[in-house]
Amino acid sequence: TIRNLASGDRLQIRVKAVNAGGTSVPAVLEQPVVIREILEHPKIRVPRHLRQTYTRCVGEVVNLLIPFQGKPRPQVSWSKDGQPLDSKRVTVRNGDRDTIFFIREAARSDSGQYQLSVKIDRLEDRATIDIRVIEQPGPPENLKLVDVWGFNVALEWSPPKDNGNAALKGYTVQKSDRKSGQWFTVLEHCLRPSCTVSDLIIGNSYSFRVFSENACGHSATAAVTTQLAHIRKPEILYKPEKYSGRDFSEPPKFTQPLADRSTTRGYNTQLFCCVRAFPKPKIIWLKNQTEIREDPKYIAVINEGVCSLEIRKPSPFDGGVYTCKAVNPLGEASVDCRLDVKGKPGGLVPLVDLFLVPALGLLVFENHSLSCPGAFSASVPLRSGVLALFKSQPCMFS
Repeated sequence: TIRNLASGDRLQIRVKAVNAGGTSVPAVLEQPVVIREILEHPKIRVPRHLRQTYTRCVGEVVNLLIPFQGKPRPQVSWSKDGQPLDSKRVTVRNGDRDTIFFIREAARSDSGQYQLSVKIDRLEDRATIDIRVIEQPGPPENLKLVDVWGFNVALEWSPPKDNGNAALKGYTVQKSDRKSGQWFTVLEHCLRPSCTVSDLIIGNSYSFRVFSENACGHSATAAVTTQLAHIRKPEILYKPEKYSGRDFSEPPKFTQPLADRSTTRGYNTQLFCCVRAFPKPKIIWLKNQTEIREDPKYIAVINEGVCSLEIRKPSPFDGGVYTCKAVNPLGEASVDCRLDVKGKPGGLVPLVDLFLVPALGLLVFENHSLSCPGAFSASVPLRSGVLALFKSQPCMFS
């Protein structure tokens, strides 16, 4: 080291070797050395996104701007894996404060580690830029149908030979039924080289294909199964259980008996009771132990075991004991009740009642004659709906 030199001096330097035998012939530098003052040490300021592996896809542009510092202007040089750059593939432009690294169309051969050197005399700073150019991976290999059971299919395959210069992110599995011929995705980002596809439809035949995937995307082609997976309908053998039949037959039994009733003459009334039996019983109605047959005055109905007998406009003559009898092959049962009809026989009614009924719209009398003892000595003709004022005396109408 030669010290205490002034800036701007030009030195001619030669060097001799000295030993006990004397001095050698001097070695002389061809050019003089100019003394310069280094104001700023060289330093490369690598951008943050270039401190990790810089990834680009095949065909994309690689354009890197890397700033540096140093004064006076440093010498900038690039190399790849210790070898000079190929000027046909890479273009480099150096400035006072930065250097530009440019590749118009990246290829996988451009992947590697690039060394950048910034040097001022004996001071030097180095940086390494790791560039990886990737592309779509190849399709998986040896895709085969392992097993088919129920609604499920098991698949297996091998990783692709070419991963596209990037780690695989997984596999995408698709299915296609023979009827429609359309492909549907059933599984994405599958990390293992095997899977099970479920929820398939009985009676359909399916094909399957698998794509591999990396950071650049899915593979251009897929591995397709050579065999169809047939989802067959499982055979179901029905074995009826043996059980002892239950006999529901029973003789008639009244769960709700007839109730005694009292009604007014001229107003419809009904009698009710409930019976249970199997087979369905025959219902017979009796009045004073005499069977009631086809008489329009009586209407008998049975519905879901409920028996009813309607008596239309009863008179005192219709009073008595009514019996409901239920009969089937297993036996019979009966219930009784008494019906009382209020009113005197002979047609004697108070006059007030006679005219109140037409006013209510319940009964209408036309062209009748009315005789009222103590009111008039002769009969008085009446029309329906005519209201007359008489004393409340028993009268005879015809």
